[in-house]
Amino acid sequence: MEDRRRTLLVELSLWGALAVPVLAVEWLHLHEPDSTWQQLTGIAALGAATALHRRLPATAFLLAAAPGLAVASSLFTLSYGGALAVFAYLMGLRSPAVRPSLLAFGALAVAGTVKISVRQVDPAAEWLVLMGTLLFGAVFPWLIGRYWRQSGELTAAGWARAEQLEREHRIVADRARLRERARIAQDMHDSLGHELSLIALRAGALQVAPGLADQHRDAAADLRSAASDATDRLHGIIGLLREEDDEQAPLAPPGETVAELVERAAESGLPVHLVSAPGTDDNPRTEDRTVYRVVQEALTNAAKYAPGAPVTVEARQDATAATVIVTNARPADAPAAPSGSGTGLLGLRARITALGGSFDAGPHEGGFRVSARLPAPGAPLGGTPVDAGFGHARRTARRRVGLAFGAAAVAGTVLIGGAFTWYAYTKTHAVLTPQAYAQLRVGAPLADVESRLPERTISDPPVERAPTPPPAHADCRYYRASGELFVSVEHFRLCFADDTAHTLVDKAVIPKAGTADQVKEEEREWAR
Repeated sequence: MEDRRRTLLVELSLWGALAVPVLAVEWLHLHEPDSTWQQLTGIAALGAATALHRRLPATAFLLAAAPGLAVASSLFTLSYGGALAVFAYLMGLRSPAVRPSLLAFGALAVAGTVKISVRQVDPAAEWLVLMGTLLFGAVFPWLIGRYWRQSGELTAAGWARAEQLEREHRIVADRARLRERARIAQDMHDSLGHELSLIALRAGALQVAPGLADQHRDAAADLRSAASDATDRLHGIIGLLREEDDEQAPLAPPGETVAELVERAAESGLPVHLVSAPGTDDNPRTEDRTVYRVVQEALTNAAKYAPGAPVTVEARQDATAATVIVTNARPADAPAAPSGSGTGLLGLRARITALGGSFDAGPHEGGFRVSARLPAPGAPLGGTPVDAGFGHARRTARRRVGLAFGAAAVAGTVLIGGAFTWYAYTKTHAVLTPQAYAQLRVGAPLADVESRLPERTISDPPVERAPTPPPAHADCRYYRASGELFVSVEHFRLCFADDTAHTLVDKAVIPKAGTADQVKEEEREWAR
């Protein structure tokens, strides 16, 4: 309710402000007086335009232009010129589509041109003023309104983008916490599972050691069983901690090389042999850490499911890729190993696939093989800024507004230039010099005087300033006494009888504005 009251107050204030010039111009006598009903009709049209400018901006613009077009075919009026510019601006600000505005401009141009063509005025001068008023008083304010509209839309889109980025930031933070949980789970599985497997392996070696008392042998068996059960429970806990995610969490550096890992496993009793190892440095790369995890997981599975089977680790690294292959055989008298949860192998597969590598794990010649290949890191992945789309939209909008302003300016320049050229041509080719006028004698036939007359006549002569009315049943022609433009000049009136010879029956000088007393003196001067 408060918003509607405020909107109504604003519209009433706008209507009052636009009605002030209509009354002020009439009160100051700045143009020919209008009747009371004409003023009331114009003010009512402005009120209707004010009420409709939010819902029907193009209709409101036409209503605001109608009083000015009724008063002057060129639209240039002191009373309604301001209203024309204001509603053109509001039309650009309120209307999202361009087509209704262009149709409104075209309708005004056509209506003004038709009115000019049926009036007894100089069409070139009137059309020049019409195009200039339409361009500078309507099209340019409309373009300014459209610019502010697009600027507001882009600002709103920018704030919406900022809110979206804030939401995405919160999502990224939540995702980072989930990835940290996945990293902890991965480390627990790889590190603790590996250590528990080595404990079970050493307990198994102690169980079969010769000369061991039966109670100690049973204790070693219990230790081995407990380590195996702990490993299984660890797998269950990891399954609860890890979150399903399409992006593998980054892993912390292992803290030891592949060669050190293999050496530690061999010291625990695992028959493992290292063929080659990749070089390492103080800041191991992603593929070095992943190779370490592959070897660690494969040794853990070999110790758990194929105890006593020989294990071979092949690790190679060159400029293009890092490759690791872990193969374990199965003793002929060993039973088939039960299948585990596969959590570690699944995590490794996801990790390596995310890095663009390949991973394979499965039976091989009676044993089991794990192989992985990781490409060497290339150039950093490039990306576009998050607001690149918004920046592009903003530049596009500015470019469109600039092109619209440029097109309007070019079109206006061409139209005004053409109209001015035609205006200058018609005025300068309708000049009858004072000397030629003085040589014309009343009673001479048209054939004798036609050679002294210019090729064109004036279509909008100031007949209201003529000293005498023209003769009845005579064809009167009007000419300018000077080729000056945009100033008031004297005009000559020549009237020819409607007979066979078209005899010159009257000639008169129409003075320029405010110089009626000088006409006779100038006529005597021209006669000399």
